[in-house]
Amino acid sequence: MSQEILKKVEDLCRKPEVSEFAIGDTVNVHCKILEGDKERIQIFNGVVIARSGGGTREMFVVRRIVNGEGVERKFPLHSPKIARVETVRSAIVRRAKLYFLRDRVGKKTRLAERRVERKVETEAAAKPAKARRGRKAKKAAREQAKKEA
Repeated sequence: MSQEILKKVEDLCRKPEVSEFAIGDTVNVHCKILEGDKERIQIFNGVVIARSGGGTREMFVVRRIVNGEGVERKFPLHSPKIARVETVRSAIVRRAKLYFLRDRVGKKTRLAERRVERKVETEAAAKPAKARRGRKAKKAAREQAKKEA
């Protein structure tokens, strides 16, 4: 009974759309900042080194280097102060927490990039794959078409 009530309250506080990102991804976090009566958006970019929690209590930690010093910020994923999280680059990682990056300096902090093929939804882009076949494949397709005719 109480779990159901908690779930209903948490669902009200959740953001309807949360951008997907993984540990090791380089992200731009668009934070809303109040200065007097004005509100502006400030971008904090860095590498996601950890995610924790679940539901409305889910948090993620972003690390970046500023003037030779490591700066880490912990953000609540469903906070109204976060406008959006934009993934810039994905990396191949084999850990859930990348705390070992704290000890590394310079080029050693770089992670191997994950190559992601983007899905093309237009029909025109999907059709040229047939035209990209090699000469032998085209010739075989022509001969097969002649046999069928």
